Amino acid sequence: MSYFCLLKVLTSAQHEPGYCSFYEDCGLNPAVEGALIPPRVPCKDYRKAVNVTGDHYELFKSVCPMFAHGEGNTLACCSIRQLTALQSSLTLSKAVLIRCPSCADNFAHIHCATTCSPNQSQILKITKTANITQPTGIVKEAVVGYEAYISTNFSDASFRSCKNVRIPATGGYAIATMCGRYGSTLCTPQRWLDFQGDSSNGLAPLDINFKLLSDGQTAGLPPGAVLFADKALNCNETTPTGGEACSCQDCEQSCPAVPQPPPLPKPFMIGRLDGVLVISITIFSCIFFLIMCYVVLECTTHIRKSKGTQKSKSTRDQNENEIEHKISPKDVTCSDKASLATQEFLGSLFQTWGTIMARYPLIVLPVCLVVVLVFAVGIKDIELTTDPVQLWSAPESRAMREKAFHDAHFDPFYRTNQLILTAPDQPSHYYDSLLFGEQNFSGIISKDLIIELLELQQKIQAIEFWSDDLNRTASLKDVCYAPLNPDNPSLTDCAVNSLPQYFQNSIDNLNAKANMTELGVTKEVDWRDHFIYCVNSPLSFKDITALGMSCMADYGGPVFPFLAVGGYENEGYITAEALILTFSLNNYARTDVKFKVAEEWERRFLKIVQEYQKNPNTNFTFAYMAERSLEDEINRTTAEDIPIFMISYAVIFLYIAVALGEYSSCKRILVDSKFLVGLGGILVVGCSVIASMGFYAWIGFPSSLIILQVVPFLVLAVGADNIFIFVLEYQRDMRRPGETREEHIGRVLGNVAPSMLLCSLSECVCFFLGALSTMPAVKSFALYAALAVFMDFILQMTAFVALLSLDARRQDANRCEIACCVTVETPRPSEPNQGILLPLMKKYYAPALLNPVSRVLVVLGVPTYFITTKGFNFTSEEGINAVCSSVGCDQFSFTQKIRYATEYPERSYMAIPASSWVDDYIDWLNPGSKCCRIYTAGPNKDEFCPANETGLFTCAKKCMSIPENGVLRPSVEDFNRFLPDFLSNRPDLQCPKGGLGAYDKAVVRDKETGEIIASRFMAYHTPLVNSQEFTGALEKARELAHNITLTMRNVTGTPQDFEVFPYTVTYVYYEQYLTIVNEGLFNIAVCLIPTFVVCCILLGMDLRSGFLNLLTIVMITVDTVGVMTLWGIDFNAVALINLVTAVGISVEFVSHLTRSFALSIRPTKVERAKEATANMGSAVFAGVAMTNLPGIVVLAFAKAQLIQIFFFRLNLVITLLGLVHGLVFLPVLLSFLGMYSCLNVQSLYTWCSIPKKGGIKHVRTRVGSMKDENFYF
Repeated sequence: MSYFCLLKVLTSAQHEPGYCSFYEDCGLNPAVEGALIPPRVPCKDYRKAVNVTGDHYELFKSVCPMFAHGEGNTLACCSIRQLTALQSSLTLSKAVLIRCPSCADNFAHIHCATTCSPNQSQILKITKTANITQPTGIVKEAVVGYEAYISTNFSDASFRSCKNVRIPATGGYAIATMCGRYGSTLCTPQRWLDFQGDSSNGLAPLDINFKLLSDGQTAGLPPGAVLFADKALNCNETTPTGGEACSCQDCEQSCPAVPQPPPLPKPFMIGRLDGVLVISITIFSCIFFLIMCYVVLECTTHIRKSKGTQKSKSTRDQNENEIEHKISPKDVTCSDKASLATQEFLGSLFQTWGTIMARYPLIVLPVCLVVVLVFAVGIKDIELTTDPVQLWSAPESRAMREKAFHDAHFDPFYRTNQLILTAPDQPSHYYDSLLFGEQNFSGIISKDLIIELLELQQKIQAIEFWSDDLNRTASLKDVCYAPLNPDNPSLTDCAVNSLPQYFQNSIDNLNAKANMTELGVTKEVDWRDHFIYCVNSPLSFKDITALGMSCMADYGGPVFPFLAVGGYENEGYITAEALILTFSLNNYARTDVKFKVAEEWERRFLKIVQEYQKNPNTNFTFAYMAERSLEDEINRTTAEDIPIFMISYAVIFLYIAVALGEYSSCKRILVDSKFLVGLGGILVVGCSVIASMGFYAWIGFPSSLIILQVVPFLVLAVGADNIFIFVLEYQRDMRRPGETREEHIGRVLGNVAPSMLLCSLSECVCFFLGALSTMPAVKSFALYAALAVFMDFILQMTAFVALLSLDARRQDANRCEIACCVTVETPRPSEPNQGILLPLMKKYYAPALLNPVSRVLVVLGVPTYFITTKGFNFTSEEGINAVCSSVGCDQFSFTQKIRYATEYPERSYMAIPASSWVDDYIDWLNPGSKCCRIYTAGPNKDEFCPANETGLFTCAKKCMSIPENGVLRPSVEDFNRFLPDFLSNRPDLQCPKGGLGAYDKAVVRDKETGEIIASRFMAYHTPLVNSQEFTGALEKARELAHNITLTMRNVTGTPQDFEVFPYTVTYVYYEQYLTIVNEGLFNIAVCLIPTFVVCCILLGMDLRSGFLNLLTIVMITVDTVGVMTLWGIDFNAVALINLVTAVGISVEFVSHLTRSFALSIRPTKVERAKEATANMGSAVFAGVAMTNLPGIVVLAFAKAQLIQIFFFRLNLVITLLGLVHGLVFLPVLLSFLGMYSCLNVQSLYTWCSIPKKGGIKHVRTRVGSMKDENFYF
């Protein structure tokens, strides 16, 4: 059919009451191309308004009830055909506005006024016409443009009633889809109506220029014209047809008075100062004062006693030993007796054991090797846990239970694969847009870069590979998230979000240009105009430019601008500094064959991206990630950092080998070196770790990469310390006359093994109790570490003693270590080797540290789902009202409460109200839209008919009838009947409320009974950027969900175990922060208590020494936490593992020294502290500090942030703090507060310090049996 169009502007206007300016349908507008609905326009016809009756009136009453005054009394300017076209057009809008009846009524009022008002000629002026040839061949003049004069009171009130109406599926506002390029934020009444009258939007059939004028204003009105000034309804008013007021969700005026949350607590202040700081300073000052008082008292007492001391006459006992004082058994305390008995028992036991081990090394070593191998065989079945969720969230934690419920009833969160691209060197450019004015585009928003991005996107989309699991070629469509065609997706059904999607991934669309005239100005429009329009109106099916392109992605969904671009302020999308490309894949259980397919696709995705990144011709700088990236990164950095760890261990080994040597002359270097002993010590550590891993692999307990990194380091620190203590003591001790080498080794082991037992047993008990932790990573670490430390001690008492025995044989025979057959003639020195550290400690460090002045100075020193469980009746009217948020719903319903929470985003962390399938289902059922219809003929009679069915009479029946009060509530039968149709209905222009994509996975029904056993409602958190905000969001979401749960349990028939809980993928990671402090305190306390108990027991119930030992370890731990804060180390599960490790390492720094002090025979506490610092402090310094520090420094070069922060920084802090407290603070503390003791069991000779009136008496004596009547000292 050919059309001859004549456009003319009318020079004369006729504006009289009771007259029409146009009447009857004249056909399709020839000036509109690419319309989304048929653009039917009226015929120009100046005539009197028509009295409507019969069917005409009934139709008129249903479409424009506000102008219906009863049959026979109603005049109108629209025919049945016009009413049908108007009804079809309004139906599209009602689909999103019907949830607020007054808004839908006002919107219809505007268009009914301009189309059907009996005074039509007075409120509008025809501005443009066209000739249209009718089917009969007659040419009629049709109206294709007019001006409408509307009162601002009416337009503003109508706009206010609609501006807050929500679209539950997106959480956004309906007005955003009805205001074109301005979106909801910049929309005004004028812009809202302008969009309604813009034929280029694909929905308006003709151009309408709405002129909004104030009441009484006549300027701009043609003679005889008047403003349309009917009363518009407020959103909180009922409609004339009985529709109820809009709900609070869509109308602020309908909201009840909700009490504001209480103000946030003010910072604790004392005056103008921080209260916590003031209290801390006060406590510190009090402690300082008490310490000073004690120091002064101690000094005064010491001086007084020194002055009053007189030498007593010497007497001798029956053994001719010189004595100064005779004491009776009652002078020996229970602690002294217990300590003596403990040391005698342990020393004798270990001496005998050591002698046997040293005597039969060639038997001991193979037996130890066999035992280790038996355990190590289990490693073949070891299971490494790499899933972060399984590492950090306890299986029985609330977050894991909720995740299990979610994953059992709903699909897991889809897998995100994303690129963020920048082009920092690209210059920005200005563009003078016909529609939007001058715009400044950032450098990255350029056509060349968008095309380059599209080429990369298409290359990724084309990934194909052979899958053995599927036994065919797999591609993106096999695993992609395809919301609108989940059953049989094609590549174009896959949800890919990017800027090119605004152009449907078409280069032709990107290159498209067209001339366009606006307000008499003609300019070319191109991709930039389309882009500006789409980022402001992403739900549009057609832009308002001459291009007439859709903004929807090729898969059928919208691309919200925050998913396409980044790095902008406010809503300045054209100034964005980054492009975002996101591929969403379905997530599968790890047992599902498609899980491997998805991971393989992601691996190839990463390969393409990495190759693209290395391409020197690329214009982008970008970051990227895949769902598997976290696990890959853990594995990659672990693999890359293995050499760093190996170097670290090599440095430690080299140090141990060199430091253990006793070098007396250059000729004996190869004889006196201890390379093989050092290597043996390292192998003992390695074997203990392997045995521990093998044992737990035997019993099926999983391991992790963190265990592989931390446990060897910990055991090496513990093991090296014991090695140094043992070997140095052996080197310093002179072999007695007639004593064999094996007996010598046994005797030395008897001296030091109780100290080694003290530390190892403390650490074992500490770690085994640490396994009570609910965090899987902490629990597994504690178990592996405990067994490894235990095995390390056992192997040191057996294999290492045997190895030292063999090395001692070699050294006694003057044979070289590497070339065992070569001997050296230079004899071994007769005096024991004290090494370098012992003389330095004894002559310089200990006296300087423990002089009176130093002693005093040292002492001062994301979307989230709200999920419902089984038991709630969604089908009843009471149940619907308790959930929904549209008209007729409870004011404090499920979704309303979430909406209230969004009013305080800084407190609730909720940004957008929840999408509600219940609300959209009700709107979908509403007969005001054409979503739910029933076939009235054909093979599908009485079944659901989708909105895109175009048959005129095949789907004439609506699913539901119009409710009298406008509040639609289906019966239980109708609810259950049409719910599956709603969930499978694909949304489109005719019915945007279809549930496919948005809700098809949100409702889970029992397959037999149809009962809803689980459902979810999606809301959005505010942007969360750190662990504090993620944790706060989780905590507040749970509070909100609990409040909702309590309300919904009050609905009739709801069981008390019904629950609503929030869920998002990040909750399982951040739940630990809700309990991390309590968890940390519990684990550390569990470690500290057995440390104290074991120390007391092995020191013969020496409570004071045990307390001082515990106090120092607590100080190390507390100071470590303090330095973590200063150095930016977060307190999380990894840090907690290291803090537990810190307790273990602190035991090494502290307990050896404490025991050495407790067993010292020097006369005063200061002398005993000096001796302990010199003898044991040197071994601790060499064995713990100098063993750890070189290895820790090497870790600074690791690539993984996890290792740099939690292994380098934290271990460095732990070692340095342990060193300072163990070798600086503890000796001073013992010199002040340590106990007097009489405990020497070494060869049963002792120096005994006894407090005595008039001074301290001491004498060298042989200790008699505890059964003796008297003890002489």
